[in-house]
Amino acid sequence: MTTLRLQAQATVTTIAASALLFTATAPATATPGSGVEARELYRSSVDGRHFILRDITIGPGGSTGWHWHDGTVIGAVKQGTLTHYSSDCTVDFVYSAGDSIAEPSGPDHVHVGRNLGTEPVVLEVLYANPVGMPLAEDVGAPSCQIP
Repeated sequence: MTTLRLQAQATVTTIAASALLFTATAPATATPGSGVEARELYRSSVDGRHFILRDITIGPGGSTGWHWHDGTVIGAVKQGTLTHYSSDCTVDFVYSAGDSIAEPSGPDHVHVGRNLGTEPVVLEVLYANPVGMPLAEDVGAPSCQIP
């Protein structure tokens, strides 16, 4: 074997070992929701997109967990009050019964919804999602703190 080939194999081996070590020791960072129940009401597919209608209930003290969406999400608050935080931990909106919600897609739109009230929050949500993609991509909490 040539020296160049041996160096390339050693580099590949080092990179592979480093990747294995990192993935084996990296902590889980996702922040899953708590106190959330969802019920699918309708599903159809058109032109490479799934359209999924769900009722989502977030109990008092519950949270969606930090996440973003691959597709567009629109919905309405049927009951309760949802406090919506953007990725800088500021409240970007407080939604009450009768309000509509629209969330853009993409990892630059990380957010969390929390029920800070004493009654359940009930949402009716329509996802326009690329086929094969999850409804939400869970992510770790940002470095900022929410009260």
